[in-house]
Amino acid sequence: MPDLFAVPPIAPVSALNSRQRFAACLAGQPVDRPALWMMRQAGRFLPEYRAVRQQHTFLEMVHTPELALEVTLQPLRRFGMDAAILFSDILTIPEALGMNVDFPEGGPQLSPVIRTAADVARLPSGDCVEKLDYVGQALKLIRAELPHNYVLGFSGAPFTLASYMVEGKGTRTFEGIKTLMYQHPQVFHALMDKLTDSVIAYLKMQLDAGADAVQLFDSWAGELRAEEYVEHVLPSTQRIIQAVHAHGGKLLLFARHTGHLLDASLRSGANGLGLDSRIDLASAAAKAKAVGMAVQGNLDPIELFAPPAHIHARVREMAAATKGCGWIANLGHGVIPSTPIAGVEALVSAVHGLATNSQGGSLHS
Repeated sequence: MPDLFAVPPIAPVSALNSRQRFAACLAGQPVDRPALWMMRQAGRFLPEYRAVRQQHTFLEMVHTPELALEVTLQPLRRFGMDAAILFSDILTIPEALGMNVDFPEGGPQLSPVIRTAADVARLPSGDCVEKLDYVGQALKLIRAELPHNYVLGFSGAPFTLASYMVEGKGTRTFEGIKTLMYQHPQVFHALMDKLTDSVIAYLKMQLDAGADAVQLFDSWAGELRAEEYVEHVLPSTQRIIQAVHAHGGKLLLFARHTGHLLDASLRSGANGLGLDSRIDLASAAAKAKAVGMAVQGNLDPIELFAPPAHIHARVREMAAATKGCGWIANLGHGVIPSTPIAGVEALVSAVHGLATNSQGGSLHS
């Protein structure tokens, strides 16, 4: 039987499969065309997802490997994406650490909130991977189903997880987490350290289960000033990336509204940097190339509502902007539930159409 966990061998550019293509893009190597996937591609904009969702709660789908497999595969069946990303949620770690995590209408709710040194001390020390075995089982199923596609695992980053755990929900002000950081930095960093340990163990488990790479979502890092990010968050991110690399893995880093954090993010050591729609792609790609990093993104998700001609033009524009840098075509944030299928089809067609063009010597016909 073939070893589905083995890294695919280097193939001629003209004969790349999706798994090889993604790996080459991430490494800045020659490709026939850019690799493509979309953040939140397994989700509510697909009618087949909604059909499954009518029969199961969100948490049932996350916790059941067979259901997570089905939802993960749906966008690949419909669109032929190069990469599959595990269907799960960033709040699996807080749940595994003993918090109650619910998903009512309006956003996630977590309890009891973490606000004091005693609250942090009550969280289990070490990792919580044994309680997240369902994620590993789902990834093993995905890997077995997709030997020729790139498989991505993921985790929320410590600062984003801490924000939810301290606030107890999503927030626009970040009053709780920032107050903890300003007034009680020792407590803040104790929480960050515990979460960093758990994220490292979680990502290693995902790699062992068959993920080709992992993505670290630090969704709320952009709420910090650059100086705060460098002092309070970047060290934990770097520790995670170093641990993933030491384990033989690769990591993509993504955060929203982080144009002011670009230079700091480029010091993270990540293999690839996901860019939101507000960042100038050409400038970011040039800086990323200089440090040997690939870029991913950054079409505005709402542009998928535009006519196909607009989407095709924007994809060509992004390809030109990333000239000379490894580029994974993606959105600047997750696809939203009301996205028209035709917009996604136009995106896929546009990226596939780049196979007849050239990308600064990195894309060959």
